[in-house]
Amino acid sequence: MTDPSRRAPATRVGATPAGRRQLRRSLAVAAVDLFVTHGYEATTVDEIAAAAGVGRRTFFRYFDAKDDVLFANHDEIVAEMEEVFATADPACEPVEVACAAVRLVLDSYAADIDGSLKRFTLTRTVPSLRDKEVATVDRYQRVLARYLQGRFEDRGDPMAALRAAVAAAAIAAANNHVLRRWLRSGGEDDIAAGADEAFTLVIDAFRTGGPTASGQESTVVAVLSTAAPLPEVIAQVTAALNRGDGRQAPHSH
Repeated sequence: MTDPSRRAPATRVGATPAGRRQLRRSLAVAAVDLFVTHGYEATTVDEIAAAAGVGRRTFFRYFDAKDDVLFANHDEIVAEMEEVFATADPACEPVEVACAAVRLVLDSYAADIDGSLKRFTLTRTVPSLRDKEVATVDRYQRVLARYLQGRFEDRGDPMAALRAAVAAAAIAAANNHVLRRWLRSGGEDDIAAGADEAFTLVIDAFRTGGPTASGQESTVVAVLSTAAPLPEVIAQVTAALNRGDGRQAPHSH
């Protein structure tokens, strides 16, 4: 028999990277369930911590406030996106790489349908959580734009900053369109097929080496309705970029 006094000490929960990720997720699951059952405002940090089997101090080692819990894997996804960019073959089409990276967001939602649907309900009904979601999407978009600008500059595109900003916005819009359609379907739509369709539109519009690399720097202004269908938005912005003559893009009311 093994002498109990010689057993290796048990690893404290959260003491390893895997343990910390698991604890963050446990806190997130506990929080979402409590928010849905008792309401966001009525749920306290102490209740979330207790439901996850930890104390209040442990909660605040992982999150600054309770609204942060709903997006517990946000930093992980950003880190994974950065890894995709760092390891991508420089010969690959930059917009294809960016679309592949943002698919990680869709994958994370699809991997937890129940939790994703609950978060969707909460972000539609709690203003502070909706604001947090908007900030999260903005950070994804900035990460995409930074990568794309660097790649476009490497390829000598004189409109690298503008093209990167617009392409990143289009990728984010495509991602949000697919994600929201999937969520509204209760997780029943084919999210992978939807992503293929949406990202193909973006890739076709913004791939490098086309007539847009004209060597003439210009300013493009696009006035579009937020209700305009994604294909229309991409088509009009692409037309403006391809002209490269500084004229205003067609209006959509």
